[in-house]
Formats: sequence, C-alpha cells, structure tokens
Amino acid sequence: MTAVGPTGAVSVRSSTQRVTTMHDIIYALVEVDPDDEYPEDAALAQGKSVFDELVGIGAHAEPVFDYYTTFDDDSSNVSGPGRYGEKPNALPVDSHEGARMLYNGWKWTCKRFEKNLDEVRSKLDELSNEEVMSDKDFVRNKMYRVGQYKGSDILLYHQHIGSIRDQRSLDRALDTAENLWIVPADVHY
Repeated sequence: MTAVGPTGAVSVRSSTQRVTTMHDIIYALVEVDPDDEYPEDAALAQGKSVFDELVGIGAHAEPVFDYYTTFDDDSSNVSGPGRYGEKPNALPVDSHEGARMLYNGWKWTCKRFEKNLDEVRSKLDELSNEEVMSDKDFVRNKMYRVGQYKGSDILLYHQHIGSIRDQRSLDRALDTAENLWIVPADVHY
C-alpha cells in the first residue's frame, strides 16, 4: 500500500515492512523589496539562497539535506513538481495560500517536535541508562531530533534568522518583515 503523508512524504507499506522515501516540503521565508518589479522572481531567488545553504552550497554552509528542487523546476520526475504536482514558486505570506503554507510548515514542525519529545519522555522512564546509551528503541535518535536546529523535522527557515524552531522565532520573523514571501521546496534527506 502506498500513502502520501500530510507534508508529502510517501510511504510504501506491506504487512511486514514500512519504507519511507526521504522527501519533504520545506519553506523559506524571505523579504522582498516592495518596489521590486518582479517580486515573485526575487522571492524565488532569495529562497534558493536559503535552500543552497541547507544543502551545503556556500563558504560556511553545512549540509543538512542532500538536494532540493523548487517548484519552478520541472526537469525531474522524482522531485519537486514531478513528485508533488504543481505548487506556487513563491507567495506573499499575507496572501491566503501563502498563509496556509506558513501554517502547514509551522503545524508540522510542532507536531514532529511534540511526537519526538513524547517518545523521549516515555522511553527515559522505562529504559536504563545503559539502554539509552546504546540507543535502544532509537531513543538517542529521538533526542537528537528534539534538539535539531536544522533538518528533517524543521520545515520553516528564514533568510536572516535561520531555522524557525520555536514560537519566538516565528513571531520575530513575522514582526520584523515588511514584505515577507514564502518559497516551497522539495528536499531529500
């Protein structure tokens, strides 16, 4: 059975196994000059700069994803539009669809954090220190995911702030921007 999750992760399941492809949609929040003649193009270019850093392009960039595909690129049948269908290249956050993208990115960041944290809490109560140290039931992996600053459980990134991993960062990103746009990309990790 094949299922597509709420953020687009595709799972293939049988009665004995579950294999998940490592794709997801993440979002870059970027500020665009209100006088820009082509604001969507400017937002897309700035979003690509954010995504470039996340795949290790740049002098001080550290890769957290293998690659990304924005939705203006239809050259692949396994990523971007080839995987998820048509999506906007970039939208103002204050538009209906842009606000919905922002909401979805934040909602799923919170859900993933809460799920991982709940699993860590329950495992710490039942496992010995030695079992935790040896990563029984992947508890150390869940601890790592709770503490991530970037990666598969963080779906929102701001061009100046970096990852949006708590409400204060989200509020700061929204409060300090005059013309904020959101740019989706399909990432592989």
